[in-house]
Amino acid sequence: MTPAEVAQGAVAPVAAGGFSFFELFIQAHIVVQLVMVGLGLASVWSWAIIVEKIFAFRRARIESDQFEQMFWSGQSLDELYAGLSRGSTITMGALFVAAMREWKRSVEGNLRALGGIQLRVEKVMDVTISREMERLDRRLLFLATVGSTAPFVGLFGTVWGIMTSFQAIAISKNTNLAVVAPGIAEALFATALGLIAAIPAVVFYNKFSADSAAISQRLYAFSDEFAAIVSRQIDVRT
Repeated sequence: MTPAEVAQGAVAPVAAGGFSFFELFIQAHIVVQLVMVGLGLASVWSWAIIVEKIFAFRRARIESDQFEQMFWSGQSLDELYAGLSRGSTITMGALFVAAMREWKRSVEGNLRALGGIQLRVEKVMDVTISREMERLDRRLLFLATVGSTAPFVGLFGTVWGIMTSFQAIAISKNTNLAVVAPGIAEALFATALGLIAAIPAVVFYNKFSADSAAISQRLYAFSDEFAAIVSRQIDVRT
């Protein structure tokens, strides 16, 4: 909506009792419409990421708990490896499978290579941890970006709406509420959309960052424990 259109046609919607969200979007200036569409798409995509990450982190915690229960139950490591290597594993299970695979390759391939096994196993575990955390943290940067930029994008729509209101006042030479209300309504609507997109993104980004740090700590703790087991096995064999 241009300032002239605001000045000429704003009285009817106000007299009708207010603006619906759809009316605010249709009546808005093209720039404000683009801001609204962008914020709406960012909000939808953020919620898609949020839902996906809720299930991903929940699965990671459950499978890590189940693996730790099996690992410390006294079951043979070879049997546990045989069972896990046949399926798809994540987080701690994937870390164990990668470490055991490197251990078996080194031991079964060349017994004289025992001196370098521990270093190779530790390197494999470090790479696996990095890969697993990269998978869990994927697309979290988008949430951080939306959380930090959406309020400013909404503020841009706000400023543009206020500018439209002032231009309408200049054209109509009238400070009546009916003249400035459409532009102000557009401005406030853009601000609201920016906050709607930003607040959930910030909240869940912080939550997922904390969950990611907790899982990473568990993986590194298990890596140290398994490295100690490998060291004992090497001492026994030498």
